[in-house]
Amino acid sequence: MRAAVVIPAYNAEDTIGATVRAAAAIEGVAQVIVVDDGSTDATARPAEEAGASVIRLDRNSGKGAALNEGIRRLDPKTEAVVLLDADLGETAVEAAKLLRPLVDATADLAIAVLPAPTRSGGIGLVKRTARWGIRRLSGYDATAPLSGQRALTRQALDVVTPFAPGFGVEVAMTVRAAWAGLQIVEVPVAMSHSATGRDLAGFVHRGRQFVDVVRTLMALAASRSARKR
Repeated sequence: MRAAVVIPAYNAEDTIGATVRAAAAIEGVAQVIVVDDGSTDATARPAEEAGASVIRLDRNSGKGAALNEGIRRLDPKTEAVVLLDADLGETAVEAAKLLRPLVDATADLAIAVLPAPTRSGGIGLVKRTARWGIRRLSGYDATAPLSGQRALTRQALDVVTPFAPGFGVEVAMTVRAAWAGLQIVEVPVAMSHSATGRDLAGFVHRGRQFVDVVRTLMALAASRSARKR
């Protein structure tokens, strides 16, 4: 299966090179696209040096917008798309496990379940809200509702795009896939990335994430109501 990897990146110069190299080493990956989402550091340089095709956005537009820009550059021959965070480093190679269910035709969307963090990265409110909302809207009970490490068939990608704005990407993706009757699986992986801390910056990030998730759930609920009329 010919696959492409799309990585949204913001101020990730310390990790993006290793992430790109690990992703490119996965069997079947023919294209790695990094979307530099208005970084103020040198994120683009190590990404290019590692062999990625880099798209530079003039300003920080959020995860959803970055991913939407990235998928516009997919090779027409792409059969599967892997979405990865920029800070996975060498553990990005574990994304090979996400492609297996797609290759075996046992899943349309594979979602990574990462090991539990060694320290708390937040109070869990965002995750609980996302999980509750997904279950309420679609009936699917997600173990990792906010996991950004995912693989989709090209057909599934057409169903779930355009991606929702900001940090609502994963919630909307899962709900739309479930609405369409796509097969969703969650796959344990040995990936690791930077956990959001309990400092001011961490709480600001969680706050933005919470707002985006709630807005996305509200938009999905409105969409469902409109379709039923």
